[in-house]
Amino acid sequence: MTMTLDISSRRERPLTASQPAIPRSLIGLTREELAEVLVEIGIPERQRKMRVSQIFRWLYNRGVTSFVDMTDVGKPLREELERRFTLDRLTIVEEQISSDGTRKWLLRLPPSGPLGQRHEVEAVYIPEEDRGTLCISSQVGCTLSCTFCHTGTQTLVRNLSAGEIIGQLLIARDRLGEWPDQLASNPNPPLGGRYITNIVLMGMGEPLYNFDNVKAAMEIVSDNEGLSLSRRRITLSTAGVVPMIPRAGEEIGVMLAISLHGTTDEIRDKLVPLNKKYPIAELMAACRTYPGLSNARRITFEYVMLRDMNDSNADAKRLVKLLEGIPAKINLIPFNPWPGSPYECSDWERIEAFAEIVNRAGYASPIRTPRGRDIMAACGQLKSASERMRAKDRRIAEDAAAPTA
Repeated sequence: MTMTLDISSRRERPLTASQPAIPRSLIGLTREELAEVLVEIGIPERQRKMRVSQIFRWLYNRGVTSFVDMTDVGKPLREELERRFTLDRLTIVEEQISSDGTRKWLLRLPPSGPLGQRHEVEAVYIPEEDRGTLCISSQVGCTLSCTFCHTGTQTLVRNLSAGEIIGQLLIARDRLGEWPDQLASNPNPPLGGRYITNIVLMGMGEPLYNFDNVKAAMEIVSDNEGLSLSRRRITLSTAGVVPMIPRAGEEIGVMLAISLHGTTDEIRDKLVPLNKKYPIAELMAACRTYPGLSNARRITFEYVMLRDMNDSNADAKRLVKLLEGIPAKINLIPFNPWPGSPYECSDWERIEAFAEIVNRAGYASPIRTPRGRDIMAACGQLKSASERMRAKDRRIAEDAAAPTA
């Protein structure tokens, strides 16, 4: 069964010059940035470290949505924060629940740009027996135009702020009931007390083209007093922005996934056009020198299975050769069709034969079970509904303006 919950109106009025400025959000601020905020409002230096820790915990560990709830913060400071700042969440436009328990949220971002445009992104929660994975977005749209990916058919609009990246996790925790106060009254808490055990930056956008905001967001996610997820439970997926890969390892320090999908430059040029700028040889060289790489911190190579494109035995053998010497795991992904896609999924027998060759070479190569296909939440299917909604609005306006007979 698929459930769709319409949670808010889809129509927004743009900001005008007469409308008041939108208060700055505290969501997405690191400890250092929170300290700067406290300097702005005149908190003495001797108090700042304590106040930063208090506010940080309320924002990211307790998930409060009101300054009033920060009960160990003095009332004058709470009132000053409320006067200047906001804790508003991203707006849930739509929530869909798949028959397999996968959840997808279409989330509206705060106004941005001179006209106060409102854009949307998607985030997906995937429950499994041993984990709960949240797939989050880093950009509105995407610039890479990977031909097998539904998101790649949407042009890049803008980067997400650190607050908008973190905001997806806050919404997921809200809706799953994962905050400490919610779990206390939950009759069926998850194993270990957490619904979200892993985060993957595999949603809309290329994370390494939004490096600074992704870095700040993951700093908050991995802080023990914040969202408190180990960096080994955070995976950043890149299509292969080679110059940024070493920086990702040194400065973000999370697990790395490479969206590979082809074993020759000819095939990968078609599937992942970024390969024309950073060909396979350069990508593999960057992987071999990824900071912290070891058998305990393997790189995941994502490989979507496309019939008669990249699924032959020869492709499997080339893949093994490419990865020689790299501690690696290979995720084989049955292609998830979307309307108008130019590819078909490989037959199951072909996928198993491909996996067998890779397994015999000593690489773990699980075949990923498609999740959330009935709500277009499976790998490669994410695409904001913004363009479709705007087109629908235009049709309604045109119909209303059309002369009647």
